[in-house]
Amino acid sequence: MLQFFQTYNNLILQASLSIALTLFLVFLKIPILFLQGLHTYIHPENLGQQNGVKAAIRRPSTSDSGPGLEGYQSLSSKTTNELKRRNKSKEKFEFDENNAQIFRLKLDEGHLQSRLYFNDYRYSFIYSLVALSCFLLYNYLDGVQNDGILADGSLIPLILGFVGLCKLFISLARVSFEKSASKRSDKQLSLLFVILGFLFGLLICSGIAHSLLDFDLGAIDGFGRVFVAILMGCLAGFLYMPAGKNARAFWLGTDQFRSNLSIISCGWFARMILYASYLLAIFTALLWINPLSDALINKSGHYSKGTLSNSSSTIGDADKLVGNMGFTTRSEFRKFRLWCLLFSGIVQIVALRPNLQMYMNEALLSWYQRLHASKVPDLDFSRAKVFLHNHYFCLVALQFFAPPTLVLVFLGLHHIDGNSLKNFQLLCSLLPCTAFMEEVTLLMAWWVIFLWTVYTSTSLFLYRRGILYVS
Repeated sequence: MLQFFQTYNNLILQASLSIALTLFLVFLKIPILFLQGLHTYIHPENLGQQNGVKAAIRRPSTSDSGPGLEGYQSLSSKTTNELKRRNKSKEKFEFDENNAQIFRLKLDEGHLQSRLYFNDYRYSFIYSLVALSCFLLYNYLDGVQNDGILADGSLIPLILGFVGLCKLFISLARVSFEKSASKRSDKQLSLLFVILGFLFGLLICSGIAHSLLDFDLGAIDGFGRVFVAILMGCLAGFLYMPAGKNARAFWLGTDQFRSNLSIISCGWFARMILYASYLLAIFTALLWINPLSDALINKSGHYSKGTLSNSSSTIGDADKLVGNMGFTTRSEFRKFRLWCLLFSGIVQIVALRPNLQMYMNEALLSWYQRLHASKVPDLDFSRAKVFLHNHYFCLVALQFFAPPTLVLVFLGLHHIDGNSLKNFQLLCSLLPCTAFMEEVTLLMAWWVIFLWTVYTSTSLFLYRRGILYVS
């Protein structure tokens, strides 16, 4: 019995951590606490015929107008004299301040549980956090090399990691096909990006783009390359709309349109988080592009002093710096890139609450713009937008939470030794386990960061040029 615990102590620790952490997250309601305290807005409708405040958008009911179509009158039933008198009379519009009121309240447990896709967000949060904790424990445990996934304890992180990936992937697919959560044009563009992402994935997996990107997928066969390309295409389509919301949140949070409205933009600390998240994602995405990666590796040790002195007359000062500065070995540079991926994912999760608050403040900006648009403002659009932003709060929370979590889960799978999977002959006969765990997971983590950066930067450029606008 003692020998059993000594052999499988890592596996027992992994199982104990996963069970204890799951119970901790469920009973203490950590996913709810993570979003609790954010402000939401309610734009009520003051009906003249009834007392009190009604909801912004109401389902049609027969109690308001009686059975059938009672209370409605067709224009054809009026006489021509009545129509003439109505056209001649000049109606004086008076602005009712009661219809312009908007209320702010803090989200609590009851509010969050009533939102759409709350369960998808909660389960994605729990599965992902448990998997990431097991990955962290795996890195600090002394696993027995080449002794199977039971002895080194990598079985549970593998299972939880793939379960978390599947849950995040399915949740992103569900919210992408939600009918009223996005425009039809956005869905059409998402389908276009699926095709483009698949084609670009084929270029990377086939090795054509090897001179441009520092990825080597030569150990993967044709079936594996097509599978990876399909996965890259799906991510390219699923991340388009979340990245667009992220760009609008950055535009509002950093007050790029110079509104100087403190109720809409972020404070100085939240702005620093938004800037750090955006700039770190750009820097991380560029680290796998070969011209930049070659410039950050010091190659001066590979050449003799005589060679450098003889070539100094023909090489300019700027060219001398390339390859003579940065990291001394490629292994150090690879570790640096992994740390950048890790910090980029963590900072984006930290920026989730400011991004969500800016998403809610976008509806507040719509109310403010239409309130000052004319003497008699039409607030129906802003009232509907406030309702929809409030209604799809958990959907957007899932869209902001999934991309950085995908990066961290892929990065955790990258650190698991692929040689421990060789005992599974059926799995390794379909896909090369070592190459899949080392190269493909790293490629997918970079691909999420790259897509997030490209979509966000393109949207911000269009906002800056006035082609797109936040309303």
